Order: sequence, then C-alpha cells, then structure tokens
Amino acid sequence: MTYTDGVDAILDHHIRDYPDSGWRAVLFVVILVGYVVAGWTAGRLVPDGALTNGALAGLGAVVFWLPLRFAIWLVRDTGAALFHGTRAALAPGQVFGAFVISAGLGMLGGWLGARAAAHSRRSAP
Repeated sequence: MTYTDGVDAILDHHIRDYPDSGWRAVLFVVILVGYVVAGWTAGRLVPDGALTNGALAGLGAVVFWLPLRFAIWLVRDTGAALFHGTRAALAPGQVFGAFVISAGLGMLGGWLGARAAAHSRRSAP
C-alpha cells in the first residue's frame, strides 16, 4: 500500500527509535486490511468470479505499491541495494511474499464481498 509506505518513511525520519517502536506492526496490519478491502470490493462487484477478481485486486495493490517503494529507495539514499545484498530495499523473497499474501487476502476479501453481495440481493425487495 502506497500510503502506508510513505507514512513509514515519514515516521522513520521523525522518530528516533522507530525500528523498536510498534508503528511497523500497525502499518503492516493496515496493509493487510487494504488487501482484504481490495478483494472485498472486487468480489462485491463481480460475485461470480469473486476469488479470481479478489486475487487480482490484491495483486494490483502490490503492483501499485512497487513504484512508490522504488521512489522511496531513490530518495532515502541509505546505501542499500535495490534487489540484492543483506539490506536490499526490494528483496526478491519479500516481493514474492507480498504477492502471495496479497493474493490470499484478496481472495478472502473477494469471498466475503461475494457473500455480502448475495446477502444484499436476498434482502432486496
């Protein structure tokens, strides 16, 4: 999620003991909820393809996040490499993990959105 990555950079700049604070966990939960919400929206709009559309919505959120993460890497100038090294900004394993988590949570959101759409159809007069 681009918003939380930007907030992460701002908090890291202004909070002295940021790595030891609980802010990273809070921002991570916000990102996870964003994946579910993206999937829920896709599942509610197209209930017949809820899992597929939910997964694609979650993946779309990650793809939307990658350019901002790259821009933050350019601006910070911490000496970390982009794709390799011990402190890579976009380690391949982390990017792959983001794709897997976003697809899974997007599918969950899609399933919940399809159930909500079905419930609203049954409740409508």
